[in-house]
Amino acid sequence: MKFRYLSIVSVVVLLLGILTAAARTSGLKREFRGSWIQCVNGQFQGMGRDAMQRELTRQLDALQKCNINAVFFQVRAEADALYPSPLEPWSRFLSGRQGVPPSPLWDPLQWMVNECHKRGMELHAWINPYRAKTAATTDLAVSHPYNKNPELFFRYGKLILFNPAFRECRDYICEVVSDIVSRYDVDGIHIDDYFYPYPEPGVDIPDAEDYGRDGAGFATIQDWRRDNVSRLIHDLHETIKRIKPWVKFGVSPFGIYHNQRSGGEVPGSNTGGLQNYDDLYADVLLWTSKGWVDYNIPQIYWEIGHKTADYDTLVRWWAKFMAARPLYVGQDVERTVRAHDMSNPNINQLDAKMKLQRSLPGISGSCMWYSAAVANNVGYIADALQGRYHKYPALVPPMPFKDDIAPKKVKGAKVIWTNDGPVLVWLQHTAKDEMQRAVRFVVYRFEKGEKVNLDDAAKIIAVTSAPFVKLAYNGGKQKYTYVVTALDRMWNESKAKKVKVKL
Repeated sequence: MKFRYLSIVSVVVLLLGILTAAARTSGLKREFRGSWIQCVNGQFQGMGRDAMQRELTRQLDALQKCNINAVFFQVRAEADALYPSPLEPWSRFLSGRQGVPPSPLWDPLQWMVNECHKRGMELHAWINPYRAKTAATTDLAVSHPYNKNPELFFRYGKLILFNPAFRECRDYICEVVSDIVSRYDVDGIHIDDYFYPYPEPGVDIPDAEDYGRDGAGFATIQDWRRDNVSRLIHDLHETIKRIKPWVKFGVSPFGIYHNQRSGGEVPGSNTGGLQNYDDLYADVLLWTSKGWVDYNIPQIYWEIGHKTADYDTLVRWWAKFMAARPLYVGQDVERTVRAHDMSNPNINQLDAKMKLQRSLPGISGSCMWYSAAVANNVGYIADALQGRYHKYPALVPPMPFKDDIAPKKVKGAKVIWTNDGPVLVWLQHTAKDEMQRAVRFVVYRFEKGEKVNLDDAAKIIAVTSAPFVKLAYNGGKQKYTYVVTALDRMWNESKAKKVKVKL
């Protein structure tokens, strides 16, 4: 993916939007705020360990300043790995050649887990389940699964994909996920919109023989294909739940489920374009209703007022039909900051999109495509997030359908004085159930005379995995009340522990 730079006019438009658009509260205590870090654009390809860590640190620091609380890191793009895998070769998006390990040897996934947790963020391992080779990949490593079992794959145009019809493929993909979940302290497993291949004119999926053999009981080959994908989603959900029930499983489908104009009995939006249900054979509504996914982030990358895929229409449609599971909106940063507001051409669409997102009860947050655009402050998006829309930290909304029991409150909270100044420290209770173990902490600060109100996000000074936070010293004349709470893996919040101190 090439970076597209905005014109001076676009920059002015955005700045005017930040300064003049109608205010909308940025002090939400609970809101999902994610961002995708992809590898397939080649941004890390050929980088050494130190250079890649510097770039990832730059992006993570920028996201933290924007109060992003969840990161999706692409670790499996085409049956390869950005981590040492016993099943698949090292990705070419690291060394430049598939199967060649990074030098010096390191583990990008483990490093990202550590760095995100250190910043109080979730880390979701993002995989592409079926894709095995793209047009840009010239050589497959000897250890690539295609070279071991070519009969489990099919070619489509210049692509090679796992055949969704085969149980062996589902089992293998589940084995890959099982390995990640077992060995890494990830907060989630994430897949995007690549299921059956995006259709190419005049190119048929070569599975007619498979349907003839295994399609009994299905009225059409399309129904059979949807069932194949749904079986994988079900199996992935059960695999993750069996190993670590606190690990979330989510999907980021294409932004259109089904077009009304296509007909049929399934719900559709007043849109036109590629369809999950009809073209990719991804029945997202079924997965949600069955509870096989824990969250959805549809890629609603278009503009408000788009002729065939209007953002406003699609956001409202998804909010209506995704109520069974948390819904977050996938935002395209560059399109958003380039597009003019429909009612005010002097500003861009960021304000209108944020207002719409926050006005619909079925939506609990958003996810930015893509991280580098935020880190590079494209169209001054980072300034807008820091100054208005994500001005204060927010906690990830809980998932009571997975767990709704809060951890015990911290103990022993006190201020100690070090050579570097005052530090607030505390202890956490042990937990018999991993679901109730404290993994993050929230620190609030209130000035003398202020009422302690934990619903006020403006009072949050830190969300951290460490049992301490350094405090600012103001000459010892100002009295403060600090409050510490514990968060478990589902972001359930404990009761408060107060500490009064003069700084």
